[in-house]
Amino acid sequence: MATSAVSRVRSARGMRRVRRQLPTSPWLFAAPGLLITGVFVLYPFVSTLANAFTDRRTLIPGHFVGLANFRELLHDDMFWTGLRNSTLYVLGVVPALVLLPLLLALLVQKNIPGITFFRSAFYTPVVASIVVVGLIWVWLLDERGLINSLLETIGIGRVGFLSDQWLLLLSAMAVTVWKGLGYYMIIYLAALANVPRELHEAAAVDGAGAVRRFLTVTVPAVRSTMVLVGALSSVAAFKVFSEVYLMAGPSGGPAGEDTTLVMLVQRTGTGLTGRVGYASALSVVVFVVTVALMLLVLRADRRDET
Repeated sequence: MATSAVSRVRSARGMRRVRRQLPTSPWLFAAPGLLITGVFVLYPFVSTLANAFTDRRTLIPGHFVGLANFRELLHDDMFWTGLRNSTLYVLGVVPALVLLPLLLALLVQKNIPGITFFRSAFYTPVVASIVVVGLIWVWLLDERGLINSLLETIGIGRVGFLSDQWLLLLSAMAVTVWKGLGYYMIIYLAALANVPRELHEAAAVDGAGAVRRFLTVTVPAVRSTMVLVGALSSVAAFKVFSEVYLMAGPSGGPAGEDTTLVMLVQRTGTGLTGRVGYASALSVVVFVVTVALMLLVLRADRRDET
């Protein structure tokens, strides 16, 4: 008994010694993540916010100019063009990315032979490089591309998908929707897995058809997920850059009429003589609008719940 008591005492002392050697502060574990967030998120945000009130250029330190950059925005035609195009992009892309992935998820949710292949195929554009995707679609939609060749063969004639202002924006929207379908489909599949099958069976017993079951059972059950998808796709659509840049070119199409706000930020703030201060002011506007979009979607969701 004495030997057992002594061993327990020694074991307790050893455990206390190990505990003293281990770090006790949770901040030590969080430090790497906080360091990365500070360097790559917080510092660029604060730096951009500070530069927005200066006349800084790429190689020239700036001086404080107050709200001069924001006043200039109000009289900049390219700013209003970029704001218009970014807003139209949101209006064109978000409804499609809220509804179509849900319908696609309902389609691939069924356990039929070969459905795993189709799920993978629909998700492939998500993991594909946006540069590769953009170049493929440019090749398809070019004046002498595959689609125009087919249209000419059937007698319709060639269409200026990449030369007409509005067709170029619509083409870029189509690429965004096509690339995002698989991503939001996965989100909807996770939500649909939690919908009780009994609800669909009860609705079917009551005589509800497929459309009515979709509107009265599926949509209310995944409503919160639809709000999430709407918020995520709204922010992504307003900040669109790669699709339009690759299809329209650095100048934003003819006379820059297809320029979006983020493209304008890139074009204004880069280069040896880039206007970093003015580009930072544009970035602040993009940030404010994206936050406003998120709050608008969330507030509309709360209002519907009440």
